[in-house]
Amino acid sequence: MQKAKMLVSASMMLGLIGAIGTASADDRFTSPFGPDDQIGAANYLTSEITLAASKLISEGKVYSLGMEVSRDTPAFAPRGVAVTVFSPGQSGNKTIGSNAGTYNDDMFTGWLGVGTQIDGLGHLGDHHTYYNNNHAEDMVAATGLTKLGIENVPPMATRGVLLDVAAIKGTDRLEGGYVITLEDIMAAQKAAGTEIRKGDVVLIHTGWLDLVGKDNELYGTTEPGLGLEAAEWLANQGVVAVGADTWGLEAVPHEDPSAFFPVHVKLLAENGVYILENIVTRDLAADRAHEFLFVLGQAKLKGAVQMIINPVAIR
Repeated sequence: MQKAKMLVSASMMLGLIGAIGTASADDRFTSPFGPDDQIGAANYLTSEITLAASKLISEGKVYSLGMEVSRDTPAFAPRGVAVTVFSPGQSGNKTIGSNAGTYNDDMFTGWLGVGTQIDGLGHLGDHHTYYNNNHAEDMVAATGLTKLGIENVPPMATRGVLLDVAAIKGTDRLEGGYVITLEDIMAAQKAAGTEIRKGDVVLIHTGWLDLVGKDNELYGTTEPGLGLEAAEWLANQGVVAVGADTWGLEAVPHEDPSAFFPVHVKLLAENGVYILENIVTRDLAADRAHEFLFVLGQAKLKGAVQMIINPVAIR
């Protein structure tokens, strides 16, 4: 399977799981929703917010925001996926039962962070401390997370806002390594004719996903993305999730090249804001669809850190 070369080594990512240390409580990671909170910014979702978002539908047009996933999908190394199809008990053109029935079954082998995906709150931390001061020694097991697993994430049906940063910078695709600043966010928000509100899901269009299938190596080696100041501002607005048409949401190389995915830590661990990666935003951008009903219901695989998804936008 073709593998994209990633700037950050897989050993660093896997190191988050190994060599577990201890950490004391840190106010940065304390949830405002109480000591038992496991869903973070999803607490902002209410029936009133969902009802208001549903009123954004005027055309009934539905957008698939998930990309097709296969053995050839570029992914953060060493991630990959494979599907194997079986026809049990039917070798040699055999059939089953008096009605000559036949069937196929399949087996998925792979990582759950490939293609369009949601990062759960147990994905990245600081000194083995994760959202709401959950420490790795208390929650990380080879058989799955015992806290902050993806099964805790509630369904999302809320207002989605597209910020077309590529458009406000006058390009079809931002350059790799470009840091999206707070000024860029404010300019894109103004161009969208709206303001970011509590309970929103914010999607950023950079044009970077267009490289998939054309230059997978470049796609996976670098990327434009959020800087820390912009990420913190979005979190302070009470957004539920931030996504982009990139494999890692934040700028790579990072603003501080010595850091390890600092925007992930800022959003996930410090603020309980979910991260959505490899979101297909091109059709929304082409239609200038800046506001829409965003819907996501991920598979509730107990203990999983992240999940392959296909969210939808409806306008």
